[in-house]
Amino acid sequence: MLNLTPYRRHNDAALFNPFRELEAFERSLFAPDTFASFRTDIEDAGDKLILSADLPGFRKEDIQIDVESDRLVINAERHSNYENKEGSYLRCERSYGSYSRAFSLNGINADDIHAAYENGVLRLELPKLQPTKPETRRLEIQ
Repeated sequence: MLNLTPYRRHNDAALFNPFRELEAFERSLFAPDTFASFRTDIEDAGDKLILSADLPGFRKEDIQIDVESDRLVINAERHSNYENKEGSYLRCERSYGSYSRAFSLNGINADDIHAAYENGVLRLELPKLQPTKPETRRLEIQ
C-alpha cells in the first residue's frame, strides 16, 4: 500500500527546540493557579456593575461575601468526599479547598449591593455612586 508523507517546505531541524519541555515546565510553575481562584466577568450596565462569578458545585451556604471598607471579598469552600472514604476512590481529579477573590469598591454604593446564586453562577449587582454636584452658594458683598 502507498504511504503518503506530507511535504514540508521548511527543515524539521529548524523547528526542533530542545528546551520546549523545560519551558512548558517553567510556565506550569509560575502560571497563576487556576484552582486557587474562580473566574469572573464584570459588566457595566449603566447605573450599576454586574459581577458574575463561576462557582459550579458549591452550595449557597458555602459562599461568603464580605464588604470590608473599600473591598468586596468573595470566599467559597468545598470539602471533599474522598477524605471519608480513603480506599474506595480509584481516581480523584476534582478540586477541593478554599477559593477567594477580592475586588475594589471604589465608586460603588456598598450599602445597596445585591447578590444571587443560581445554577453555579454567583451574580452581584453593584450600584455605582451617583456623582454629587458640588454645592454652590453666592456670597454677598458687604
